[in-house]
Amino acid sequence: MTPVPRRVRPMRDWLRTHRRRITLSITAVALTLAAVIVALNLMPDRRELREPLTSVLSPDAPEFRRSLAGLFGSNLMDGNQIEILQNGVEIYPAMLDAIASAQNSINFETYIYWSGDMADQFADALIERAQAGGEVRVLLDWVGSEPTNPELVEAMIAEGVEVKRFRPLRWYTLDRINNRTHRKFLIIDGRIGFTGGVGIGDEWLGDARNPDEWRETHYRVTGPVVAAMQGGFVSNWVEDTGEVLKGDAYFPPLEPVGETLAQLVLSSTGSRNYMHLMLMSVIASAQEHIRITTPYFVPDEIAVEQLLDARARGVEVDIIVPGEHMSKAMVRRASRHLWGPLLEAGVRIHEFQPTFMHAKLMVVDEDFASVGSTNFDERSFRLNDEANLNIFDPDFAAAKIAIFDADLARAEQITLEDWENRPLVTRATDWAWSLLRTQF
Repeated sequence: MTPVPRRVRPMRDWLRTHRRRITLSITAVALTLAAVIVALNLMPDRRELREPLTSVLSPDAPEFRRSLAGLFGSNLMDGNQIEILQNGVEIYPAMLDAIASAQNSINFETYIYWSGDMADQFADALIERAQAGGEVRVLLDWVGSEPTNPELVEAMIAEGVEVKRFRPLRWYTLDRINNRTHRKFLIIDGRIGFTGGVGIGDEWLGDARNPDEWRETHYRVTGPVVAAMQGGFVSNWVEDTGEVLKGDAYFPPLEPVGETLAQLVLSSTGSRNYMHLMLMSVIASAQEHIRITTPYFVPDEIAVEQLLDARARGVEVDIIVPGEHMSKAMVRRASRHLWGPLLEAGVRIHEFQPTFMHAKLMVVDEDFASVGSTNFDERSFRLNDEANLNIFDPDFAAAKIAIFDADLARAEQITLEDWENRPLVTRATDWAWSLLRTQF
């Protein structure tokens, strides 16, 4: 055996003597670093509102429209046509037909892209257009698309589809792991846009007739506002690729095709909480009735106070949330803990019965609707990148109210007595989950 050099022996002996202390020090540093990373990700972005907004303008006032245009997102764009698509039976065929019609470019961004029949159908449709010479880009959220079959993604890439994951786990993204893109965009040739709540998964197939067919609403959009939707896609695409898309292939001239006035509002983590500010401004404008549909109703204190303030003004408030058919049971429990003051004030909360309610909607009075990817929870308010279309059109609002009423007929109203009579164990569990409400 080769003898250890004399000058090395003191170092070796010192390491033996202090090995445990060194190991403990390294472990402490690693744990501290991990704790810092966790804390950075669990902490929501700053809250810019410190109290509810006062009611100044009504939704039918020209000043209301100008204010929303000046404060939040894109300007108002007239001349649009927005088609309401309900449930997978209408949504998926419309999206696949649009993909098949693409001549130049397809830009597709989604949070959920799971495995199954619909995932295969969309992959096949995108591959076919890429093989035909079109530019096809797909941006999948790294967390939301985790269940995707890797072989499916590899097949798309091999056939010319450019697939990127938004904010994948890297050492330089550790402080943003919790900040996801929840936006849903499909843009065809810069002329046809889709947005709303649907993901790509077999859970959305069918017509919301039973628990295996989720309830959803999506929208097919044409007209000038599609350019803003394309810009929303590009703003996320450039973060992951450095590629800025421009030119007629992505932003062609868009002539008026309808009579609907619309505005796209984007929220991005690290910037102002546009979505939260906008929704609170809209609630503050209500004069008669607020209608909300959301799969995840976990409002922050300001949103609760904003709804209570509306009730104090005499505004009717109806909220449809999922019932027992819920994708995340802990979110339902955290939500339920917050209902007391709302129910006491006369807010009507209804649990949808047939299946999981995943649609997102806010209609204020009979003039304004906001639709898109945003849930009524702190994650959408401050942690996710979101996109909503604000639509200033009484006809569109009337159509959405009719759909809301149809959903209401299949929901069960939860009374204050129902809420107060929850078993003690249920109350305790609801309270415990509410401690994590900033993450839901």
